[in-house]
Formats: sequence, C-alpha cells, structure tokens
Amino acid sequence: MGRPRMNVALPRYASEFIDNRGKSRVRLRRTGWQTIYVQAEPGTPEFTEAYRTWEQTGKRKIGQDRIQAGTFDDLIARFYGSSTWEDLKPTTRETYRGELERFRANYGSRSASTMMARHVSKLLMGMKDTPAAANNLLKRLRQLFDYAIHLNWRTDNPAKAVRPLKTRKGGFKTWQEEQIEQFEAAHPLGTMPRLAFDLALYTAQRKSDVRLMGPQHITDGRIAVKQIKTGKELKIKVHPKLVASIRATAVRDLVFIVSAKGKPFSYDSFGMWFMRQCRKAGLEGYSMHGLRKAASRRMAEIGLSNQMIKSITGHTSDTEVARYTRDAEQVVMADSAMDRLASASNPDLASNPQTAENKG
Repeated sequence: MGRPRMNVALPRYASEFIDNRGKSRVRLRRTGWQTIYVQAEPGTPEFTEAYRTWEQTGKRKIGQDRIQAGTFDDLIARFYGSSTWEDLKPTTRETYRGELERFRANYGSRSASTMMARHVSKLLMGMKDTPAAANNLLKRLRQLFDYAIHLNWRTDNPAKAVRPLKTRKGGFKTWQEEQIEQFEAAHPLGTMPRLAFDLALYTAQRKSDVRLMGPQHITDGRIAVKQIKTGKELKIKVHPKLVASIRATAVRDLVFIVSAKGKPFSYDSFGMWFMRQCRKAGLEGYSMHGLRKAASRRMAEIGLSNQMIKSITGHTSDTEVARYTRDAEQVVMADSAMDRLASASNPDLASNPQTAENKG
C-alpha cells in the first residue's frame, strides 16, 4: 500500500485514494467539472497552483462533449489530453490554455486541416497592436499543428512558415523612482494594489511567484520562494517596508493577493489586474515585471555585486543580471565611480571637490 501523504487538510473537492499500483494519489472531482489527478504534494505551491488552475478552467461547458471532428475545438481538446500537455508545468498550462481558449472562441468551429500560412499571417496582422500576444499565439499554433501532424491530420505546419511580428526593443519598462513614487501616492498602504506592488518590488520576483505568496511562506523573518519558472528555492529576508505593507493589509487567505471577490487570481488575470492599477495611477505601459527590473536596478545602484543580486532574483548567470541592471541610473553610478577614483588618486581632493573648482 502507498504511504500516506503529508498531514495537510485537503481543499474542497479534493480526495486522496490508493490507485491499483498501491500509490497514494489526489483527485479533484466535482459534478459538471473535469476530473484531474494532481501529482504534487498537498500543501506545496505546485499543488496550490494546480488547484487554482482547475478552479479557473475545470468547469465543463454546455455542449462540450459534442465537438465536431477535425475542427480546432477537436484538436485543442485532444491536445489537452496529450503527453506534451501533461509534461508542462501547471503555470505554463494555465498560460497556454488562456491563449488557446481565446483563439478557440473565434476559430474553434473551423477545420484544422485547411488553414494555410497566409491565414496565420493574416491572423497575426490583425493583432499588430499587441505584437507580443500575437507572437505567443503563433507559438501555440505551431504546437497545435505539430500535434495535428502527430495525429495524421496534416503533413505540414503552416505556422512555421510565418515570421513573428516585431516587438518593442528593451522588453518591459524598468520602473524609475519617479514612477515608483507615483504608484505609491495613488495606492496607499493597506490597499491590495499596494501590497502586490510591494511584494514585487521588495522580493524582486516574477508575477507568477508573487501571486502565490502567502503568510505561510514567511518564517523567521524570511519569505520562502520556490520559483515556478526555474524551480529554484530562495529564502529572502523580508524588507521593513514590505513588513509594514503586509501588516497594514487585511489578509484572510493562503495567498496575500486576492480579487475584489476574495479569490486568488489566475496567472493572466493577475497581470491584467495589476496593469489596470498602474493605469489608475497614470502609469501607462508599466507592468509587474518592470518592478523586478527596478529592484535589480536599485541593488546595482548601491554597488551590490552580481552574486548578491543573483541571491535575491534567482538568476543563474551574470549575463542575465546584466540585462536587468543595465538601466541603473547612469548619473548615480557615474558619480560613485568618479568619487572612488578621486579618493584613490588624491584623498584631499576627494574630500573637498570645491578645491578643484576654485583653482579652475
């Protein structure tokens, strides 16, 4: 018989059982919903993520079992049951599902075997105002058509003949002190947007990790993070300003950040919600990922080494850190460099820079 799992209370609709191989497993089952089996241990971030994804996407729609064969509805439904899909991380599945379902809502009834490269190109051009989203859809279509080839529905992948749209250079905008102060003025301590902002800025983590942070992750003044994207485990000392923000905000769930209805956010809805909070503060084009870059910028500006910055951000290479810290304030860094250079060459001059001006 399989050994019992850790002593953690299971959430509603979750049940534990021993399968025919004697292995302990957890099943999420509810009338009218898709039944899924969760491999992660209850109480872990991975289990919480799988459960939240099921809450968001597990409900069956009326007529879902009457899908017309050979359509994108059919192909996407089969893709969800494939080993390729099963091998993806829960957060990745949630992101991909959102992209696929938006496409499916418009094109689900169309034949998956007749779409040509020119059709894919036209579809992307219709999304030229959101090139990043268009390129993400192109990636999903390439996966779908590869799977269609596996099913012997097609012999080609038309999406691979289409080039991605050009996106803006530089990636996500790095928040500077002016924008940080503007957001703080618009969202005071004690509000949910401010807590989300402070969690991102003072832990330097991705939104996928920020939205899963909760009181249970803080022990001995440190917040434990297991990065969804990399699997890397970090323990980060809680910044005093983050402590103040947490204490000022009512928290009643396993996660700090919840919607107006008191429910945790999905990956996509969390990012969109936060951008709306930015727009309310008069900040257009700013996102949570830019706060991760801002935290790295701040650390670079006070002279922290790449190794120290990596201990917070979880990056593994100096090259990755350089991408985040290249926006460090040039004036601040240059002043610090020149002060150190002056001090090394002429201590008296460094202590009284006005001397040089008087002599000039």
